[in-house]
Amino acid sequence: MRGLRSAVLALAAAAGLSGSALAAGEAPVPPNQDWPFEGIFGTFDRASMQRGFQVYKEVCSGCHGMNLLAYRNLTDLGFSEDEVTAIAAQYRVTDGPDDTGEMFERPGRPSDIFVDPFANEQAARAANNGALPPDLSVITKARGGGPDYIYGILTGYEEPPPGVELMAGMHYNEYFPGHQIAMPNLLSPGLVQYADGTEATVQQMSWDVVQFLTWAAEPHMEERKEMGVQVILFLIVFTGLMYAVKRKLWADVH
Repeated sequence: MRGLRSAVLALAAAAGLSGSALAAGEAPVPPNQDWPFEGIFGTFDRASMQRGFQVYKEVCSGCHGMNLLAYRNLTDLGFSEDEVTAIAAQYRVTDGPDDTGEMFERPGRPSDIFVDPFANEQAARAANNGALPPDLSVITKARGGGPDYIYGILTGYEEPPPGVELMAGMHYNEYFPGHQIAMPNLLSPGLVQYADGTEATVQQMSWDVVQFLTWAAEPHMEERKEMGVQVILFLIVFTGLMYAVKRKLWADVH
């Protein structure tokens, strides 16, 4: 578990979420990805988001909480209520006090907020060499470049160009400011075993976890877009009706 937590902390650093990386200089802007949720008619790819949740659960959740999400929200990803109940039950939640005034632990429930990996900030820093792993609930909204930036960092590891000397403990990343980052390249082919049989390449895992994090940051995006389309259609029809009424009322004047 300690190794997993260290890996996830490094993942945060790669995404520019930790102060442990060198931020001097500018990095190239990551290429724009053709995300399915972009555009006025964009929607989430639920199969990809389920895989992304698996990456978060097996890799990221060792250090990073998502305290704006409850397990019941996972039904929006296409998980059944029974599956969500089983997922929540894998975690231990502090509850109470009981009849004797003592706190106690119980299995998680769908109504519970995602369990934080640490009891408090001090414990989080102590387990991660002084760094505080950020909450990932809205991380794609918080970072400049959004999903493209996170995806670019996760897939941007390369050997340093000739003549580039890395500082001790740093690694070369094409899309990180200054190109030097403390986190090693953690995503490797087959790191997770996808339940649906999808090949877990670095690009696929990065793509999937970014989609999951984008949904987490804006879970009502599809409803908002649907409402926006309905409003636009209403306004078009309303404008047509008002124009027809105007022509009828002013017909005699002309």
